[in-house]
Amino acid sequence: MIVFWILCFFLFMYIVRTLKGPTVWDRLLGLNLIASKVIVIIIVVSSMYELPFLLDFAIIYTLSGFVGIIFLALFFSKSRLGRRERRSKKS
Repeated sequence: MIVFWILCFFLFMYIVRTLKGPTVWDRLLGLNLIASKVIVIIIVVSSMYELPFLLDFAIIYTLSGFVGIIFLALFFSKSRLGRRERRSKKS
């Protein structure tokens, strides 16, 4: 049971980091960490309460999270949001 609460604490810390991230790429990395932590929590709950059907949900969530992160990364790499503004040095 303590593992579940430790994972929830880390999940909360990743949510804070995602909201606080200075760039789009930091937020995207935070979303990826949140997705992976949710998958681990589903697997832990499945093993604690002996609910094997939750593993199917974990697999589905893994695939959808992976595809979602890839699409978001492609979208941000081609959009203006993912590019850093170049500052011209005035000397």
